[in-house]
Amino acid sequence: MATFAPPRPSHQDAAKPIGTLPITLTINGEERALQVEPWTTLLDLLRDKLDLTGTKKGCDHGQCGACTVLIDGKRINSCLTLAVVRDGAEITTIEGMATGGELHPLQAAFVERDAFQCGYCTPGQICSAQGLINEGRAKSREDVRELMSGNLCRCGAYTNITDAVMDVLETEAAR
Repeated sequence: MATFAPPRPSHQDAAKPIGTLPITLTINGEERALQVEPWTTLLDLLRDKLDLTGTKKGCDHGQCGACTVLIDGKRINSCLTLAVVRDGAEITTIEGMATGGELHPLQAAFVERDAFQCGYCTPGQICSAQGLINEGRAKSREDVRELMSGNLCRCGAYTNITDAVMDVLETEAAR
């Protein structure tokens, strides 16, 4: 009885470049048609290819939250998602939060409450806070602290960050 064995790739086949894949993303309201290498993370695409450097590279393992962006309104660690997997998505980075030169309410609250010191984590904190507001689950300071616990601040501005998020939550609740 004959057995079938698939052909083994030659060394020449293994050396062929994989190339890029076409994707379309709406980033901060602008539709972008892109060619992306399959292994490119969304974080690297934003920072290295599109020069949207507000999104920070912290741990590169999804443990610090510095790279948090909004994908279709949900907060996501951009270092843990491949850009090609997000084809067709709507991405909001910190650069897309303000409108017409006017700060987003969260940005204004962070300034008002002095909710940053070095500022490195601030873009991820603000995007995460907007995602938290979009989720509609935070009703108290304790909720905000728990739901924002994936975003680390090495400077320890947690109390002020919570105050800023609560200001926006309370303002939106009053509407």
